[in-house]
Amino acid sequence: MQQSPIIILGIESSCDDTSAAIIKNGKVLANVVANQDVHRAYGGVVPELASRAHQQNIIPAVVEAIKKAKINKEDITAIAFTNGPGLLGSLLVGSSFSKAFSLAMGIPLIEVNHMHGHILAHFIEEMDGTKNQPNFPFLCLTVSGGHTQIVKVTDYFKMEVLGETIDDAAGEAFDKVAKMLSLPYPGGPILDKKAQSGDANKFTFTHPKVPGLNYSFSGLKTSVLYFLKAELKKNENFITENLNDICASVQKTIVDILFIELKKAIKETGIKEVAIAGGVSANSELRKRLASFSKDYNVFTPKFEYCTDNAAMIAITGYYKYLQQDFTDQRVAPSARMKV
Repeated sequence: MQQSPIIILGIESSCDDTSAAIIKNGKVLANVVANQDVHRAYGGVVPELASRAHQQNIIPAVVEAIKKAKINKEDITAIAFTNGPGLLGSLLVGSSFSKAFSLAMGIPLIEVNHMHGHILAHFIEEMDGTKNQPNFPFLCLTVSGGHTQIVKVTDYFKMEVLGETIDDAAGEAFDKVAKMLSLPYPGGPILDKKAQSGDANKFTFTHPKVPGLNYSFSGLKTSVLYFLKAELKKNENFITENLNDICASVQKTIVDILFIELKKAIKETGIKEVAIAGGVSANSELRKRLASFSKDYNVFTPKFEYCTDNAAMIAITGYYKYLQQDFTDQRVAPSARMKV
């Protein structure tokens, strides 16, 4: 007797992207992301507006994912959703929808840690069988707007944080510096684009001294701010005349800081499998720097669509949780500060 396929509907609503995805036996059939342009006018995510937009987008995103996957809602085996960390109002929209869908369809409900999803995005298989999966154990540098961590991954559900930021995340540093330079929101990707035409050695910024394998980026933001203020006093057109070089120099500094600790972690653990994950893993300099490791290590970078917030990473995590029958119930509540 042929075994029924395991079809997982994934829901991601941790911040300002509403996403729904369908994964069948580990292969992605659809990954729909609805962006929220409303935040551009404010230069950053407004939590109340984000949750309202999620309410508007979530059903159309799910309908589109089911349509793209060419399945019926009755074919879905279980629903997986992001339960944290993230903006509480945004998480509530996704969790409420998922609980209602689970109850209405009589299918299991699976809660997923957002950062866990970013790491397991490496295990998404394309419909044509394409995959590039690290072997256990591996080190994963997870870098996003809210998190920066070095994680030792021994199994799908056995992870240890070896180091993390003690203040701001690298993604936040990118966005805040971009705002100082008057770049439009979201600033990180625009800073990256400008940096590609700049001289990364034109300006130097200090590296913070932090114990262990931890990170700190608040001091870097402050040093860039004071640097810009001092230069603008001498030349009011300094930013305009040096924009690409400033972007390249700041980007190089942030990536340097990230890789100093990553190299330490590789040396301490002896692990040769190295991966990156999270929204900032789409950064061109970060990917280029990791690619340079390929001579000595096995390196893994996710596809661009699986770097930023997406439901495919939630669905694949849900798939592996389903295999272990790791379900939750209707009493589950989202957590804005959930740990890996």
